[in-house]
This record gives sequence, C-alpha cells and structure tokens, in this order.
Amino acid sequence: MSRAVLFDLDGVLLDSRDAHLATLAGYAMTMLGRRVTTVDLPAGAHLAPRDGVLAALGLDGPLHEEAWDAATATAGLRAEPFPFTVGTLTELRAAGVATGLVTLRSRRRVDWLLPPALLALLDTVVCFEDAPPKPAPDGLLLALDRLGADPQDAVFVGDTVLDVRAAQAAGVRAVGVGWGYTEPEALARAGAEVVIHQPGGLASALLLLTRDRQPNDYAKRS
Repeated sequence: MSRAVLFDLDGVLLDSRDAHLATLAGYAMTMLGRRVTTVDLPAGAHLAPRDGVLAALGLDGPLHEEAWDAATATAGLRAEPFPFTVGTLTELRAAGVATGLVTLRSRRRVDWLLPPALLALLDTVVCFEDAPPKPAPDGLLLALDRLGADPQDAVFVGDTVLDVRAAQAAGVRAVGVGWGYTEPEALARAGAEVVIHQPGGLASALLLLTRDRQPNDYAKRS
C-alpha cells in the first residue's frame, strides 16, 4: 500500500480568504440590489457558515446557484495558490508519496481556482459532490481508496476543526496548519496530532510524518 498525504484546499494550499469574503459580498450585492462590500459582512465571516453570513445580511432563502457561481468566478481572481504549494506537491510526489485533495468546493469551482499545472500534481481530487462533507470521513476514505492507501499510512493536512475531526473519524493522522482560517491553538485543542506553524519545510515535515507513525522530533517541536 502507498503512503499518502491528503490536503484541504482553502487556507492550506490556496490563499482564498479575500476571495471568499468577496464572493459573499458580491452575491449579497446581486441579490439585495444594493452596494455590499466586505466591510459590511458580519464579524468572523471568514469562519462562519455561509448560510449564517447571508442570513445576517437579510438573505435567508434558498441559495441562487447561478448568482453564487457568478460571484465565485469573479472573486476567484483574488485567490492564488500559496507560494509553497507547487514545490511541496512536487517534492512529495518525487519521494513516491501519493497526494490528494479533499475539499468542500465543487469540481467546477476547483477548476476555476487552480491552474492545470497544479491540478496535475494531485493524484486524486474529491469534491463536494463526491462524498458527504467534512467532518464526515467519507471524502478522505474515498480519496485513500482511489490512491490505494490505508488510513494508517496517510495524513490529512487541514486548517479547521472540521478537518481535524474528519481525519480522526477516518483514522488518518491529523495535521493542522497555522496559516489558514483557524488559530493553531484551536487546532491543537481539537486534537490535531501535529500543528505546523510555518510553511517552510512543509514537504520535509510531511515526509517524516508519513514514514513514522510514532511521535518524532519534528512533531515535538511543532
């Protein structure tokens, strides 16, 4: 069986916080027919469930999918892979580690957000329509099945409490990152086995974690 590293997308491989807020504001502006900017969003909108944010703006009906897609496509121009993303995926694959993405984004939106060259570095991509959303473990287990990897030979890199819980439910090693949507301390409290605070050396850290199921020096330092 192969070793595998699975990643969440937003806040882990993709710097999308500004794009997410712009999507919410753009959708609200279209549906309300008045100017809405990111300043008008409720506090904590980058972490709150989408429906709750929209309800706070006065939009508590069903989501208008076409308007949401239009807002996502426009705001997606603000989202860019983090500078370390391509190098990390390249290093993992060169070491014989399978890589995958498990995201709440739809497949169409993933294609909007990630360039083809980056997608080509991922051995599998599991999207919203493929499995029940995190914290259910289904998406992670589907990705591992596609990769031919057992949960004990895999790690899942995420930036939210839901990511940590999904990894735990799947029997996968949970790795939190400190540059995403959640404070590192919250990820540790949720049960992340390792929290990596800075992306420098990310690939090396993940290679260590996939080689050794026991605590190691890197994990203790992180």
